[in-house]
Amino acid sequence: MSEAFALEIPDPNEIPIDEISVVNAHLFQTDSHWAYFERLRREDPVHLNVDDEYGRHWSITKFNDIMHVDKNHAIFSSEGGITLGLPASRLHERANFKTDNFIAMDPPKHDVQRATVSPVVAPANLALMETTIRQRVETILDSLPVGETFNWVDKVSIELTTQMLATLFDFPFEDRRLLTHWSDVATAGTDSPIDYRERQKELMGCLEYFTRLWNERVNQPPKSDLISMLAHGENTRNMQPMEFLGNLILLIVGGNDTTRNSLSGGVLALNQNPDEYQKLRENPGLIPKLVPEIIRWQTPLAYMRRTASEDTELGGKQILKGDTVLMWYVSGNRDEEVIDRPNDFIIDRTNPRHHLSFGFGIHRCMGNRLAEMQIRVVWEEILKRFETVEVVGEPVRTLSTFVKGYTELPVRLHALKA
Repeated sequence: MSEAFALEIPDPNEIPIDEISVVNAHLFQTDSHWAYFERLRREDPVHLNVDDEYGRHWSITKFNDIMHVDKNHAIFSSEGGITLGLPASRLHERANFKTDNFIAMDPPKHDVQRATVSPVVAPANLALMETTIRQRVETILDSLPVGETFNWVDKVSIELTTQMLATLFDFPFEDRRLLTHWSDVATAGTDSPIDYRERQKELMGCLEYFTRLWNERVNQPPKSDLISMLAHGENTRNMQPMEFLGNLILLIVGGNDTTRNSLSGGVLALNQNPDEYQKLRENPGLIPKLVPEIIRWQTPLAYMRRTASEDTELGGKQILKGDTVLMWYVSGNRDEEVIDRPNDFIIDRTNPRHHLSFGFGIHRCMGNRLAEMQIRVVWEEILKRFETVEVVGEPVRTLSTFVKGYTELPVRLHALKA
């Protein structure tokens, strides 16, 4: 048993409300965070913590308050970064390593950089991609061992999303697992034992690899892959190396972690709710509603950070200019006042897209429709082949407050009954 699972997680109802902190990766790895957020939503939905490691930061836990922060980018800026970053005790590891990317920018720079790469997920391009995605899903599912235990995360979730990323970047297919590796390095939580300087070294290797691709593409006619778009885009072709790296990390993580953890989370959710799984088997036409319910239920990115650019009030609390504000999507997606039976996994909800997982406003997830399409195609093809994808052991969850996902999900496939 890992150290994380051996930890005793205190009952949040036995802690004074002003001492509760949800910035603890072990809460998420042990799936113990739910009761903490329930208490904050009930008693202190705009919750202040002041500590030596992360300074003064607010946890916003209710759906409508989160939407208010997300939509008001003039008051709540992205310029300070979208995650908490290193705690004070580890800042020495960072040195001068700083990356920029458009999700951590405000208008107007955000708008022009996002507009440069957004055509890759335009509806016409998505329609062209679906055939490729389906062929890859078919190949992956047909290669799986029926009746034997294997790790769904590695064999399906990672493999499919990494193949898709390689296509979006026109990245050498034989090296595609480097994309997964760089994504994992980039999102390693502050509780990770990986030294930040080692992470910097790995990410500089990522920059070096992609710089070679950039130099190739910039001397070729413009194409429809992300690197060519960045290399030829009027507002991105003169990016400095660290800004290029920052945008690469954003696109790699955005195209990898979110979809891959929803693909794993959906299998787990249906196993934990066998009546819903049976409902799906009996009516595959529910897949379009299943997909957003998986994304809500999983919430693959637990939070996003903003920084108050002026004094403001929220929920009767005075937020000061410069304060860190954390929008806990994982909590807002379980807000009883906005979502009916939010803790239940229901695959035929009336309004399943009413969730926070993709964010709102100018930073709403650019690839949301691509993510939904991949998950939809996977479940369409699963139902054609297998009676059940059975979870046969405990999932191993990611040690992170930011990426809410899995490293292992042991499953066994059962073929369709004749």
